[in-house]
Amino acid sequence: MISVKRYYDPKLAQVSYLIGSTDTRSAVVIDANRDIDQYIQTAAEEGLAITHVTETHIHADFVSGSRDLAARTGAQLYLSDEGDADWKYAFASEAGAVLLKDGDTFNVGSVRLTAVHTPGHTPEHLMFLVTDTGVIDEPLAAVTGDFLFAGDVGRPDLLERAARVVGSMDGAARALFGSLQRLQAYPDHLQIWPGHGAGSACGKGIGALPQTTLGYERRTNWALRPMSEDEFVQRVLDGQPAPPTYYAEMKRVNKQGPRSLDSIARPERITLDRLAGLLADGATVVDTRPAADFAEAHIVGSINIPMNRAFTTWAGWLLPYTRDFFLIIEERCGQCLQDAVHDLAMIGLDRLAGYAGANVIEQWQARGGKVGRIPQVDATTLAQQREAGAVAVLDVRSAAEFAAGHVPGAHNVPLGELAHSLDAVPTDRPVIVHCQGGARSAIAASLLDAHGFSQVRNLAGGLNEWQSAGHPVDTGAAGLPSVRG
Repeated sequence: MISVKRYYDPKLAQVSYLIGSTDTRSAVVIDANRDIDQYIQTAAEEGLAITHVTETHIHADFVSGSRDLAARTGAQLYLSDEGDADWKYAFASEAGAVLLKDGDTFNVGSVRLTAVHTPGHTPEHLMFLVTDTGVIDEPLAAVTGDFLFAGDVGRPDLLERAARVVGSMDGAARALFGSLQRLQAYPDHLQIWPGHGAGSACGKGIGALPQTTLGYERRTNWALRPMSEDEFVQRVLDGQPAPPTYYAEMKRVNKQGPRSLDSIARPERITLDRLAGLLADGATVVDTRPAADFAEAHIVGSINIPMNRAFTTWAGWLLPYTRDFFLIIEERCGQCLQDAVHDLAMIGLDRLAGYAGANVIEQWQARGGKVGRIPQVDATTLAQQREAGAVAVLDVRSAAEFAAGHVPGAHNVPLGELAHSLDAVPTDRPVIVHCQGGARSAIAASLLDAHGFSQVRNLAGGLNEWQSAGHPVDTGAAGLPSVRG
């Protein structure tokens, strides 16, 4: 008999699985993330031994824990040997991994896993068919990784747009179409256990169902409806959002072999004097307090990435992998520092070198240090100032969101690209920043403030407030002209 445990990281929208065989008390973990203690703890609680570890592909959105988990538990590691030479696991031999090709199987007690090569999202991608041979000799489920999701499919553009494999998108999309055609051989009742949920950037429209069936996806998933290959290629590539910048780093790390989470040093607490010196030297200092608190008062030179559900995503977009960075964090919550260290480690941001408590803001003020504030404006104020030509409007949503409707006269630089587009931001008049609801624009305003833009305002309610107030929107695209200076 089979037992299944699903693990979901809401900040990454990432799923991994522990599948156990109750007859032999053995288990396999598929697509482990870096927090391997959770799998070991569950196995102990269920009386299982983790004997096998595998993953569907070289991940781009989180640091894999497969190698570390296999080493810690003594489990056999299984890795894909599909794809071309550029997408092989560099550490496979060193880790003693068994390499899998299309059709290869391995058994975990009475549970049989069959590797099915499903290229498209990545060249080496595998799907695992899960068969409980103690009940029936046909698959009950497929662990689909980033191949098939509830309501969507894995995006085939990441190799080109994140890993910079130029010219690979079209071929990957066609390979994905071919992989989807292979699913026609399987029955409607086959359960689909995907590798991501809603909110992941590994698809453009992933649904919120934790699992689904192939029959349901045939009825509801756009990618499984009848269409030509050319139509599929156009539809799957159209409207894909820009991938987070950290995806390229994750590909490199997971291909070469991640280091153990245990090897990361705990960040040290730093004094106010040290913090001042770091800021004077141009260090990256992230204030993790809520956006409203940061807007009210913050240390000039720091940026704001609030500790909320989007923290991991925007940290990956905005923080450096090649140098140390530091946090200002509220310690009264008890878990905030631990959560921040965990979330950053999940995406390989291991160079968190120190932190200061949120009370440094008050200490800074008491010393007469310069405190920054970011004024908040409403839609009525924006409308009046825009009509008078007194402000520039900067929309930091994605290009697709901007094209669907934006404040007339606004210019678009997505938040993830803003740090590299500062020369295009006006300095001759105030800049009112907005997004859809105010969260991204608060981060963007802090980024501009940290880079010396002294006339930054935030439209706290975003485009939602603008539209609710009855103001018009335009459609189409527009870049931000180079007008700084």
